[in-house]
Amino acid sequence: MSRPLYRGFSGGGRGSGGAGHDFFDVSYQAKDLGENGFGHELMSPAGTNRSRQSLIFTFLKLGLVVFIVLSLSSSLYWAISISTSSGGNIHRGYRRLQEQVVADLTEIGELSLGIARLKELEFCPPEYENYAPCYNNVSEDFDLVDPLVPIEYERNCVPDAKKGCLILPPRNYRIPLRWPGGRDIIWKENVKITGHEFSSGSLTKRMMVEEEQISFRSGSLMVDGVEDYTHQIAEMIGLPNESNFIESGIRTVLDIGCGFGSFGAHLFSKQLLTMCIANYEASGSQVQLTLERGIPAMIGSFSSRQLPYPYLSFDMLHCARCEIEWEKNDGIFLVEVDRLLRPGGYFVWTSQMNTHRSQREKENQKKWSMIRDFAENLCWDMLSQQDETIVWKKTSRRKCYSSRKAGPAVCGRNHDVESPYYQPLNPCIAGTRSRRWIPIECHTPWPSRASLNSTELDIHGVHPEDFAEDAANWNSVIHNFWSLLSPLIFSDHPKRPGDEDPSPPFNMLRNVLDMNAHFGGFNAALLDAGKSVWVMNVVPTSGPNYLPLIFDRGFIGVQHDWCEAFPTYPRTYDMVHADGLLSLETRQKHRCSMLDIFLEIDRILRPEGWVIIRDATHLVEAARSMTTQLRWDARMVELDSSSDKKLLVCQKPFFRKQQ
Repeated sequence: MSRPLYRGFSGGGRGSGGAGHDFFDVSYQAKDLGENGFGHELMSPAGTNRSRQSLIFTFLKLGLVVFIVLSLSSSLYWAISISTSSGGNIHRGYRRLQEQVVADLTEIGELSLGIARLKELEFCPPEYENYAPCYNNVSEDFDLVDPLVPIEYERNCVPDAKKGCLILPPRNYRIPLRWPGGRDIIWKENVKITGHEFSSGSLTKRMMVEEEQISFRSGSLMVDGVEDYTHQIAEMIGLPNESNFIESGIRTVLDIGCGFGSFGAHLFSKQLLTMCIANYEASGSQVQLTLERGIPAMIGSFSSRQLPYPYLSFDMLHCARCEIEWEKNDGIFLVEVDRLLRPGGYFVWTSQMNTHRSQREKENQKKWSMIRDFAENLCWDMLSQQDETIVWKKTSRRKCYSSRKAGPAVCGRNHDVESPYYQPLNPCIAGTRSRRWIPIECHTPWPSRASLNSTELDIHGVHPEDFAEDAANWNSVIHNFWSLLSPLIFSDHPKRPGDEDPSPPFNMLRNVLDMNAHFGGFNAALLDAGKSVWVMNVVPTSGPNYLPLIFDRGFIGVQHDWCEAFPTYPRTYDMVHADGLLSLETRQKHRCSMLDIFLEIDRILRPEGWVIIRDATHLVEAARSMTTQLRWDARMVELDSSSDKKLLVCQKPFFRKQQ
């Protein structure tokens, strides 16, 4: 039985002065992490070995002996001086000596027990408030960038000597509004915007700016049309309306160059899960604004590398004025679309070039002819064209590829990688040999799709017993010790001091980043428990790859190396969850430190956001000690007396910039 986690625990770490240190277990020993470099920064930035620790403890013991001798000498001197000192001086001298003895003994005692006083990390300079590593950017350079000239930022992760600091939010940052209202309204000061974003003509890039807020409400004059647009797409596919997408096998959508997420926000209300991808942008970022609304998004580009998703993963790909020149590079961008689409999936392309007026220009006619012919050679059927929008359907028949007279070749076995991680774009057609080649119409409709049957599990090499055990474990987690957090995080009636009582179904938590998703069981258990959140399921490159299984369940996710920065902006997730990640990374030799990973968690977590870590006891204790450096409020919870794992619950405080 787990210990009760009381409602007021999160403020104890810092708001009560020294009381916050009561959470830390003085029995922690550094030798638990001595096998590899993971965690060396816990005790010392340079990393110490056992012989050095032994030498240090020897000196400490000698120091203790010297201190006792000096204390006795001081006491003798104090006794001799009694006869010559006044009563008041005697009393004050005794008190000073007593206080000094207590302080010195306490410090020596702590050092002898192996507890290092970890210094709190400094805050980053102001120019880092929107820092996205791996894209060679710092906010101080934003003023030198012409906002009207698009820049292609290639992902390139290199060690950063300045990253050992905590990123502060903008000066007037506010906690995002609760859902569902927060999907349509955000605080203007929470994101980096200039002025050119407001005049964009794209349907998905329209917004209405007020004094303190930005509104994306579908009922406003500035952003109306998204509902009509999705209704039009449904009719072009042959459905009565967008509410029938689920019945036709559509659940997961990849929105390329998503604007500000209005398309995905509308589909979310129809139980569709839309992943937005867009290039890194210095200001007016599509990804940053979409995530601020609570809609799934990440930085991604079709420029030169395959996206970090498995082949045959999405039921629909959508591009509305996404500014990709599909006819370039021998159609290789369309080949990447084909790789990501499931058999029978849809590619929706909306562009001004598709209008009859635009087709009067010979150059546009040439481009359109190249795209149309290439799509045909990919075995896509053009279902319909209305105004700017065209809908293609990917073939469900493998035989189509052998009957073609032209077009890209089918990938050989050595080049048909299911889950590439930022590999170069592949010019061949992928996934045709996969057992996952299943038409979307044949998938179990959502939400039953989340529970894979034995035949579907066999495709992924997973035994039904293991899958059922994983599901039962996570359901138990949600209903047992996870319920300790429910009053704090998942409450349908959250209330801060000064707030009016909100009415349901408002929710404090919109999104979760699961750093080691495994089968996606945590995601499934949250949905089974009725929590209206979406989860970014991350599969570490250092562990087994179950990302294809996660997509086949109707969830979304990505492969990622946690020794690199996650492709997102600061303050974009409400909760970060890690089960077994520390154990997984500990087994990897000569990689990044635990502090590197925790700094990245702090970067992507919004103020007042939560961190939940479940792992081996010695690693959780090490992580708990590190939270002092990060200035987090933290508490460790015992799951079960017979368990070798513990739970670490942390909350990131809301630090404001000084005015």
